[in-house]
Amino acid sequence: MDRYYHEIPASSQNPPVKKHYDVVVVGGGMSGVCAAIASARHGASTALIQDRCVYGGNASSETRMHISGASCHWGKKNAAETGILMELQLDNKYLNYNYNFSIWDGVLWSKVKDTKNLDSYMNTTMDRVISDGTQIQSIQCYQMTTEIRYEMTADIYIDATGHGTLGYFAGAEYRIGREERAEFKEKDAPEKPDGETMGNTIYFCARDTGAPVKFVKPSWAYTFDESFFAHRYHGDIVVYHDADSVVVLKPGEDYEDHSDQLVEKYDVESGYWWVELGGDWDDIIKSAEDLRYELYKCVYGVWDHIKNGGDHGAENYELVWVGSMSGSRESRRLEGDYMLTENDIIENRIHEDGVAYGGWPMDEHTAGGFAAKGEIPSKVRSFPGLYSIPYGCYCSKTISNMMMAGRDIGASKLAMGSTRVMATCAVGGQAVGTAAAMASKAGCTPREFGQKHMKELRQELLKDDCYIMGLKNEDERDFARKGTASATSQREGYEAEKVINGITRNVDEDINLWCSDGIGPGGEKLTIKLPKAEVIGQVRLTFDPNLSEERCISVSRAFIDKEPLGVDKELVKDYRIILQKQGQTVWEKEIKGNYQRLNIIDLPEKVEADEVHLLITATNGDPDARVFEIRLY
Repeated sequence: MDRYYHEIPASSQNPPVKKHYDVVVVGGGMSGVCAAIASARHGASTALIQDRCVYGGNASSETRMHISGASCHWGKKNAAETGILMELQLDNKYLNYNYNFSIWDGVLWSKVKDTKNLDSYMNTTMDRVISDGTQIQSIQCYQMTTEIRYEMTADIYIDATGHGTLGYFAGAEYRIGREERAEFKEKDAPEKPDGETMGNTIYFCARDTGAPVKFVKPSWAYTFDESFFAHRYHGDIVVYHDADSVVVLKPGEDYEDHSDQLVEKYDVESGYWWVELGGDWDDIIKSAEDLRYELYKCVYGVWDHIKNGGDHGAENYELVWVGSMSGSRESRRLEGDYMLTENDIIENRIHEDGVAYGGWPMDEHTAGGFAAKGEIPSKVRSFPGLYSIPYGCYCSKTISNMMMAGRDIGASKLAMGSTRVMATCAVGGQAVGTAAAMASKAGCTPREFGQKHMKELRQELLKDDCYIMGLKNEDERDFARKGTASATSQREGYEAEKVINGITRNVDEDINLWCSDGIGPGGEKLTIKLPKAEVIGQVRLTFDPNLSEERCISVSRAFIDKEPLGVDKELVKDYRIILQKQGQTVWEKEIKGNYQRLNIIDLPEKVEADEVHLLITATNGDPDARVFEIRLY
């Protein structure tokens, strides 16, 4: 019988496809996606390397973790992250009414594919880095679906791998585990350093079938009795963190009364973050596959206990999904030019080179996870307010042409417990992608760019709807700053001039929003009058989606029941832009069905105008029209 075979060609006969980009982003989680989109939008030819078939990392359908951030799940007002992340979340609220994770995958995928200047490489693993220990010369990647190997060069590389893999392969300095107290003078650090990290988790989903469902435990799954679940709540329950303890809310007690603390909701349908292992293993990265199998054994054992180990109210529930990927919390952290510490966070420091911000508690999970029987699974160090993250945290201390985005940025173990959550990672990713594109264009390294162009970078981030603590719009190109604002109506404290005060969210007790007094039959008009006619080619509008509201996709019924579905009602829906010169209309455009916060309207041709009118005729449900900012370019 004839034998057919295909001989794998030698590498010399199958050389890699060579590509050059201004910026290469390795890692397609939320930080990598936001970094790549930001880079491409700022004109840099950009590649996004993702080793999975979906984007989003822990937020994708493979893991299904909700995107947490500075707002601490309704705990901190006016703290929601804006910019590219909010754009993606508002797309999802419009397209994905019931929060299906597969549709969310499509929201991320389509945004990447539709971004000009951005090439997407999915199912592509970076497996080689050519570096002299101070600079990356190239990387090599293999795309398993096409069997193509790529060799890529770039002006600037961004490590958004989570594990810090690009930096590790390139020879960057990195850390794993806890620093000793003396190094950063952190009061909650241990006396001596150790290798403990937070572990990995696999989620599951269940559904109520309306009738009893039997569950037979697989032979390979573990068996747990109630003694394994001390401090690990497993039912429909709400708890909040008080110092080093966890307090169970009484029936009927409103968790909004504990808005200054981290509140967590547990329900039978959506799995448990505390099904966690690996933080005390020798190498949490190299043990990933063994950990995944152990987590499977635990997940099915936990479900067996819920179904068959007593009355947990789960008689009618069936298991419908178990994650195919474990979600990673912590591994390597790459050394940055600046290392964020516990002191930066608890003191709410505002750095002069701040480019992102956070507010999530310093969350330190017990290294042993579920295996640490009887121990509190997480020590949550809450604090009031927000803190800024300086640019230096995103620049490699060792590799001159590499930046970091995500949980591998320059931060101590304690600080990383706060910066690691995905919304904080995403806004940092946008800052890094923007800086990388601008640095490439300027022909300098990230560090040099920060030294020479920090004001320019921070103003550009503000323009792109990022929140930079302590900073307001000072863009000299913005004609609206020179004008005066008026409106057909306004509520007290929400005057029209707020739209040109340079701040696009309410901060503490300071209101930076124009709000009409209802919407009349003809609509409500907001007018910017310029001191002289200017040549205008772009109008930028920032609306109010309610920055105290959550909009993260989740499998948790407790989150979904509390979060309003559909488009945020506060957002302006229908409006008209009218440009006039000496009382005559020179250009106008009508927009219907808006569901985004930041609206950028490019004129087909620039026109001279001395007045710009925003006529709002409908919102998505709110009785008043609400606008944070108008910019004119």
